[in-house]
This record gives sequence, C-alpha cells and structure tokens, in this order.
Amino acid sequence: MQNNSHKRPLDGIRVISLEHAIAAPFCTRQLADLGADVIKVERPGVGDFARGYDQRVRGMSSHFVWTNRSKKSLTLNLKSDDAEPVMDALLERADVLVQNLAPGAAARLGLSFEQLHERYPRLIVCNISGYGESGPYQDKKAYDLLIQSEAGFLSTTGMPGSNGMVKAGCSIADIAAGMYAYTNILSALIHRQHTGLGSSIDVSMLESLVEWMGYPMYYAFEGAEPPPRAGASHSTIYPYGPFLAGDNRSVMLGLQNEREWQSFCSAVLQQPELAEDERFNANYKRSENRDALRDLIHEAFKSLTAEEVIGRLDEAKIANAHVNDMGAVWSHPQLESRQRWTHVGSPSGDLPALTPPGVNNAYRPRMDPVPGLGQHTDELLVEFGFNENDVQRLRRASII
Repeated sequence: MQNNSHKRPLDGIRVISLEHAIAAPFCTRQLADLGADVIKVERPGVGDFARGYDQRVRGMSSHFVWTNRSKKSLTLNLKSDDAEPVMDALLERADVLVQNLAPGAAARLGLSFEQLHERYPRLIVCNISGYGESGPYQDKKAYDLLIQSEAGFLSTTGMPGSNGMVKAGCSIADIAAGMYAYTNILSALIHRQHTGLGSSIDVSMLESLVEWMGYPMYYAFEGAEPPPRAGASHSTIYPYGPFLAGDNRSVMLGLQNEREWQSFCSAVLQQPELAEDERFNANYKRSENRDALRDLIHEAFKSLTAEEVIGRLDEAKIANAHVNDMGAVWSHPQLESRQRWTHVGSPSGDLPALTPPGVNNAYRPRMDPVPGLGQHTDELLVEFGFNENDVQRLRRASII
C-alpha cells in the first residue's frame, strides 16, 4: 500500500555543490531525488560548463537537463574575497559539501575538509576527482574518456583486433564516480547519526571504474590472457550477442547453460541434432567455433523477421532483447506500462523525465524543475541573511 505521507528520506538535508560536468551533478541530483535541498553554486554569467555542451533539449544541454533537476542555482565568483561571507553563510546551515573542481582548487579556496571541520564539525565533505587526493596522479586532469582508457575499459570494448577499441556511448566513468559519491554520502549521513560528526569522502573516477572492471581483471589474473574484444557479443559466452534476422533487423539473445543450448537448437533453430554437434556441445567449444555457429544461426534466421525470432526465443524461454535506438526507448512499452515517465519544469517548459530507478512505496521522489543559471540567487541570499542592499552590491561587483 502506498504511504501518502510524502516524507522523503533526505527531507531537511541541505547540500552545497561546487559542481560541473557529470560526476558531481549526477551524484547531487540523486540526493535531490531523495528530498535533499541542493544548492548548485555556479560561475556568474557562465555557470556549469555542461550547460554549453549542446542545445538538443529546446535550446538546453542534454547532459545538463539529465543531471540537474530539483536543484537551486546560485551564482557566485568563488575567487573573490567578497564570496567568502556567502560561502560561510551557506556552509553554516549545510549538511554536505560536494565538489569536483580542478585538482587542488577547493583547498586553494579554503574549502577542504581539514580547513572546514573545526568550524563546521557536522559537515560532510565529498571530493570527486579523476585519480583521488593522493598518489602520483593526484594533480592530473581527468575526463571520462581518459579514465575509460586508464581503467582498462577500452581494452575490452569494440571489434576484435588490437585497434578495435570503442568508448562507451555514455559517460560511464563519470556515472560510476557519481554513484559511489552518492552512496558514500548516504553512508556518511548514517555515520553522523552515530557519532555526531561529519567526515571526508575521497571519490576517484579511476577507482570507481576499476571496481566495475572486476570480471575482466580476474579473468586476466596473474598474467593470463585478457578477454578478447567481441563487439556487441560476449567475449567468452556464445551465442550471446546480436544476430541478424531476415528483415535486416538485429535481435539480441543470450544463452547461459547447456539446457538453454538444447532448447535453442530444438525450438528456435529447429535443428535439435545441432545440440550434440562436437563443435558446439559445450560453451567453450561454441566460443572457439563462434564463426561457424554464427553462420548457422544467421541461415536459420534469414527466413524470419526479428519479431518472429523473438517469438521463438520467448517460447523457448531464451533471454532476448530488441536492439532499440533512442526513439524506441522513449516509447518503450514496459516503461509506459509501469508509468515510469513524468514531467519536470525547465526554463524551456515542461520536459519528460524518467522517475528514479527503484520504486519505494513509502514516498515519491522529488521531481522539481531544471534551474536556469542563477535563478535562485536572490531568494537564497535573502534566506541566508543578506538584505536587498547586500544583494545589489554583490551584483554590481559581479560577485553573483
């Protein structure tokens, strides 16, 4: 039964974020989803540089719209001495400070955990960087693609061959770091309930993505051969990947065990004798002989449409999927049936938005507008004790 109290887990928690690009904004947007009051501090006149990545969403950036709903935007020139009283006022009432500025920038601004902890002992400080706050790479700049490379991710992607690497189609390293920052902040809030004290969180994009690389790393344990590049197929399990049907559309399918292999041969390929073929009667053999098996599968599928192939696979209880483009995902019948789409406001009007994964029956996630640059500056400064004259003075000096 739905609890209609609408009390969210992070209602009353205030987050100050010095953020740009994806990792920190993705983290703080999820905190906002849970009810946190997130104040996004941006550079006057420019803002988060992700605002300028593209203009695909009615003149706004696709990355920015995705990662910044339910926040308040306050413009502030952090390099000015006049910004210090504003930051002090913000941090005085804050629970969490998140930042992913350039390496060392927060410390130079007096915003490291060590510099803040004595004044704000309950404040949780989360720093997100490419390589972490120590080690030989600590001052090295890092972007998503560069971390995909350093973490070995690119060695596992793309088509067979040494030059076949392909990057992930979304910001996977940023997303990984944002997720670990998010969960670490939740843990730090629980820890503070026990101790009464804030703590410092150091999240590295490299370490976040290397954690996700656990399978290929252990596969190549102690100098063993790494998993080969296999395009959209699985590198070691076969058949597992895309196969072309007769209408020139691909179907994604995957087999996990010998029972499924026998069912696939009899019910899908309608060639039950293939199950005992010496080339294919164990997964390692199918993987070694994947070219020959791929030809046999394509031959069986060429008289069928993609939907007919999926019908056979469903009947045989073989895992499968459509190979969807973005348009098909926007109209996906499963998402529509589960009412996963809602709308959020923005400077360009209402926009569709996916409600956060994970349906909790006790509350509904916060789904407030995407902010315009500096949209909430005046109201926030007044809320934090500055009068109208103070606000106008800061604006004239280009501090806000």
